[in-house]
Amino acid sequence: MIKRPWRSLKYECVSLNAFGTGSETRTGAGFWISYHNERRPHSSHGLLRPDEAYGPRSPNLKIAA
Repeated sequence: MIKRPWRSLKYECVSLNAFGTGSETRTGAGFWISYHNERRPHSSHGLLRPDEAYGPRSPNLKIAA
């Protein structure tokens, strides 16, 4: 399961951009990861973004007496 995001990062970010330094690569990859998690819909989640599918949920906790 973890290989799929890394493959997407490689093909959609690293291979398409000519990063000159390691810090440029880190910054570009960071932007891509943010895009991937926050704005890009995923078919495996019913076209929800991962932060919508797995984001913070209000827990259904019972109050202890």
